[in-house]
Amino acid sequence: MAEVIRLVDIVKSYIMGDSVVHALDHVNVQIGEGEFTSIMGPSGSGKSTMMNILGCLDRPTGGHYFLRGRDIANDDELAHTRNAEIGFVFQNFNLLPKLTAQVNVALPLVYAGINEEERMVRAARALESVGLGNRLDHKPNEMSGGQRQRVAIARALVNNPAIIMADEPTGNLDTKSSYEIMDIFKAMNDEGKTIVMVTHEPDIAQQTKRILVMRDGRLVSDEWR
Repeated sequence: MAEVIRLVDIVKSYIMGDSVVHALDHVNVQIGEGEFTSIMGPSGSGKSTMMNILGCLDRPTGGHYFLRGRDIANDDELAHTRNAEIGFVFQNFNLLPKLTAQVNVALPLVYAGINEEERMVRAARALESVGLGNRLDHKPNEMSGGQRQRVAIARALVNNPAIIMADEPTGNLDTKSSYEIMDIFKAMNDEGKTIVMVTHEPDIAQQTKRILVMRDGRLVSDEWR
């Protein structure tokens, strides 16, 4: 299995008054192509900080982050790398309320320099892939929570990224919708997508292939299912 992600001695520190707090304390982990990994841990364990580092939303204080073999820990083009390589799904959907599902999904392609006609075609295709081909013109307030999360997943897919990062993607959903969303993630993973997901829900984590557990900024457990 080809390696997609490798963290080597990753540290993320913050200065709090007179003391230094290590949100991540020398974390080492490898994630291979096609894995479906969940990250768990209590509040303050470092799981969200780790997700932000993995997703190129933040830089580590120390250590090395290899993405497809390239050390990007201090990459000057982190935003470009993020847009090209990673698709994001958030707990709160992060959809623009006045835009249709199709336009919301097409937004990442604007930053990629794709022309409007092609953007709309790709967005429609991504929405069809998550079962929303009949909702292209609906706005977020015309959809259920589960449907909005499907739109968010379609937006994450539209650039055909190597990795999907999902931060508590079922946190705002009822049980039925949560399991439907997990079925979509599992289908994506079956097609070869690498997925990394933060969750606090054990029943959701149990549906992934690997569970990483964080505590006090350290990786304390790595369980393959």
